[in-house]
Amino acid sequence: MNVWYMNGAGNDFAVIDARGLAPDYARLALELCKLTGADGFMAIDNSQIADFKLHFYNADGSRGEMCGNGSRCICRFAFEHGIAGADMRVETDAGIVCGKRLSRSRYLVKLNNPGIVDLARKTDTAYIELGDPGVPHAVTEIPGLSWDMRAALLEKARGLRYDPAFPKGANVNFFTWLDETAIRILTFERGVEDYTLACGTGSASTAVVLWLRGLLPTGKLTVKNPGGDLSVTVEGSSGQIEALWLEGPTEVVKIFEV
Repeated sequence: MNVWYMNGAGNDFAVIDARGLAPDYARLALELCKLTGADGFMAIDNSQIADFKLHFYNADGSRGEMCGNGSRCICRFAFEHGIAGADMRVETDAGIVCGKRLSRSRYLVKLNNPGIVDLARKTDTAYIELGDPGVPHAVTEIPGLSWDMRAALLEKARGLRYDPAFPKGANVNFFTWLDETAIRILTFERGVEDYTLACGTGSASTAVVLWLRGLLPTGKLTVKNPGGDLSVTVEGSSGQIEALWLEGPTEVVKIFEV
C-alpha cells in the first residue's frame, strides 16, 4: 500500500487511496500516525454524491467529522492521482466540501458553514461547529499571544478541551490580533491531544467569530499559524454566513510503502 505523507501549513497527515478496499481505518490511523508522527490519517473512498469521499481519523484513532487542512491536502492527492479535476467536490462526515487547485502546491476549499454558533458559550470563549455534524472549536483571545507561550497555556488549553461546556470536546484556538486583518493563532487539537502546527477549521472558526462580532468588516483574514500562513474569507450579510473559504499551501513530504 502506498502512503503519502503530506502537510498543509505544517498540519501533517498520512494519506492512502482506499477505493475498493475495506480497511480497518482506526487501526491504520494509529499505526501510520505513529510511524510518521502525523496529526491525522486520511483515506479516499468512492462516493455516490461527490467526486470522492474523505475518511478522516485523528492520531489517536478517533474519527473526525472533517479537517480543513486535510481537505486541502486530499484535494491535491485526488488531483495528482487523476481521481478528480482541478475543481472537485469532497464528501465528508460534516457535509460536502468544494476544493480548487490554484497552483501545484496551493489549494482552496469551501468549508462547511457553521452548524452551531455560540459567541458566549463561556465568559471569554466562543463555540463554533463547522458543518452538521460539525467540527467543534473553542475560540479565546489571548492578548499578546506568542508561540513561546505554549507551555504556559497548556493547562488552560487542556481544561477547555475537556470543559463540560463543550459536550463533544473541542479544539481550542487561542489568538491575538497583529493588525486589523491578521491574527496569530495557536491550536490545541482533540484527537492529537497537543498543539499542532496549523489548524484549518480552527483558523476558519476564529474568522467566523471575529466576523460575527463585527471585527472583520472585509471578511478577509490572514491567520499566522506556527507552521505557516492560511487565508480565510467569510462571505455573508446581516449576520448570516453564506460561504467560508480556506486557502493555503500543501506539501508532499514523502511517499512510501507499508
